[in-house]
Amino acid sequence: MADVFALGARGVTIAAMTSPQPAETPTRKRSAQTATLAEIAREAGVSAPTVSKVLNGRADVAPSTRARVEELLRVHGYRRRRAESTRSPLIDLVFHELESAWAMEVIRGVENVARDTGLSVVLSESAGRLTPGRTWADQVAARRPHGVILVLSGLDESQRALLTSRSIPFVVMDPAGDPGADVPSIGATNWQGGLAATRHLVDLGHTRIGAISGPTRMMCSRARVDGYRAALETAGLPVDPGLIVTGDFHHEAGYRQGLELLRRPDRPTAVFAGNDLQALGLYEAARELGLRIPQDLSVVGFDDLPVARWVGPPLTTVRQPLMEMAEAAARLVLDLGRDDGSPTATRVELATSLEVRSSTAPPREA
Repeated sequence: MADVFALGARGVTIAAMTSPQPAETPTRKRSAQTATLAEIAREAGVSAPTVSKVLNGRADVAPSTRARVEELLRVHGYRRRRAESTRSPLIDLVFHELESAWAMEVIRGVENVARDTGLSVVLSESAGRLTPGRTWADQVAARRPHGVILVLSGLDESQRALLTSRSIPFVVMDPAGDPGADVPSIGATNWQGGLAATRHLVDLGHTRIGAISGPTRMMCSRARVDGYRAALETAGLPVDPGLIVTGDFHHEAGYRQGLELLRRPDRPTAVFAGNDLQALGLYEAARELGLRIPQDLSVVGFDDLPVARWVGPPLTTVRQPLMEMAEAAARLVLDLGRDDGSPTATRVELATSLEVRSSTAPPREA
């Protein structure tokens, strides 16, 4: 996990999130929440400065010692107090992949909030992994940002414990899987979007509608296909498994899987692509096979990236409010950092909407 760059050059101090200390009772052992650095150091058999080095992400600690201290911090539920938590004027923004216009919309949204609050944005990429590596977690501990926003990514238990012990709040945007009931997240109504896209094609008169999904490991991808299925079933149309192919949300997958669908002897007259990039790949496949859009093939995408309005013909697509989602994630992570108590985890879904343009029309036989 390598930092890509930082946006802006501003500085402000925002208090970090803390949680209330549970009250002790005469019959209860001293709570893990009230453990001090000295007590953790004594139990680990190291000095208090060594524990402090681990908390600050310093590299000059033996791996075995670091692991022992981190485990004790996790077991004791240690959380830095406000007085210990001097923050850098940063928000960490983590992508599993950073290579498309989709990511740029998210960056713009986070930067809008960071600019208004005097913070800078540090970008990181996990090279396609849905969980950042351990090196990244140590770097975040050393940077001590105001918060972390993970896009299509998540954290394993040790990484969550590391951020929690440093009082660094985190939010997952567009989670790839179920982030857990205690993890704040911002998403979109993916199922409703898949339903609206497919229902639009059904209303035009299409009965053979294909789908190019995203990765099955991603919750948003599965939800969009589930919406597609629901629209067909509600209309009394059969769901043909042969018309559902799996992509990876990239242009190349739309082209490759588009060729597979369009070369079928009983090819679909319309296709719901899992995102705009796959829809553009499908455009290329249709052109290669001599099919016109929308005369021979109707296409619906998902995301409503700026390019959707520029291609020929302009793409009918489901608008996912990426910039607004990113702004909401940034505001939430900063709110969590300002909270004096233990904030309740928040799961928010922003509404999607269908943007009808020129890539869809009734099938010719209609």
